[in-house]
Amino acid sequence: MNNQARRNLFFGLAVVLVSGIFLIAMTLHTRAMTTAGEVGTLNCDTAQTASQGSPALVIPPPKQEPCLSCHITGEDKNLWTPVGRWVIFGTFGLLFVFGIYRSASVWTQRRQWKPLTTRAVEWVDKRYEISEPMAKILSKPVPKFALRWWYCLGGMTAFLFVVQAITGIMLAFYYKPTAAEAYASIQFIENEVRFGAAIRMIHAWSANGMIVLCIAHMLRVFIMGAYKAPRELNWLSGAFLLLLTLVFGFTGYLLPWDQRAYWATTVGTDIAGAVPVIGNLVLVMLRVGWDVSEATLGRFYGLHIIVTPLLTVTFMLAHFMMIRKLGIKKPL
Repeated sequence: MNNQARRNLFFGLAVVLVSGIFLIAMTLHTRAMTTAGEVGTLNCDTAQTASQGSPALVIPPPKQEPCLSCHITGEDKNLWTPVGRWVIFGTFGLLFVFGIYRSASVWTQRRQWKPLTTRAVEWVDKRYEISEPMAKILSKPVPKFALRWWYCLGGMTAFLFVVQAITGIMLAFYYKPTAAEAYASIQFIENEVRFGAAIRMIHAWSANGMIVLCIAHMLRVFIMGAYKAPRELNWLSGAFLLLLTLVFGFTGYLLPWDQRAYWATTVGTDIAGAVPVIGNLVLVMLRVGWDVSEATLGRFYGLHIIVTPLLTVTFMLAHFMMIRKLGIKKPL
């Protein structure tokens, strides 16, 4: 048995072992919750019978299997058990069917199996011929000096932007941008949605980390003189990306619609309104009037989830293309 077959065998055994442990744990959890519910019901019925003074026969309620329809109707008992069963048994079923198909294909065609991903890539490339230009883009070597961690600050900032986008989409499913329901929707995310508090904290701390890493990246570029010719547009696009990062944080700060968010936005827009000549115009544009109101919340929500992300993605693509074209500047 070669090393590849041995690794595949160990991986399969590990998957079976972990799946079995999860299945046993969920089954035991379901039984424990069902037993506890029946005991509680029996105790309540017994107490009620004793209070009435009649030794009537207590008939336990019918046993209910936890399912998704129960949770749709308002119950919340072991939501992940049926989902886990479908995932485990469905995955094993798909693997079994795929194994039969692969073995039958090798036996009938008498040639080595070609992975489905390779077939899909070849099918697309045969029609659109994208492998050659993609190879030129992806095969460009990275200099050894650029493997140090301080050259990765820009990439880490881009990674946090992706984290912001994913967690922001998750939060947008439950957030309601109205003065009457904004704060209540935040409380619902924090207290009722599964992992809602964790996702919101990841979103908040990633925003802070994105600002810190973006400033650190610009400091590294400035110290190493990477803003000089022919990289002036790189520097300008990076400066605009830093401004957009700050706009992300400022517009997102109002969305909880609590006292801190309200007065912080009031102070921030007052500062913007103090700009000479155009201050009043900026103030009215941000607040949609002279005071922070529900219209301001809608304006900031639109800026936060539509305008600023589109501008950020556009400038990031331009920034990366210029870096790819000009390369990474050598250290001083």
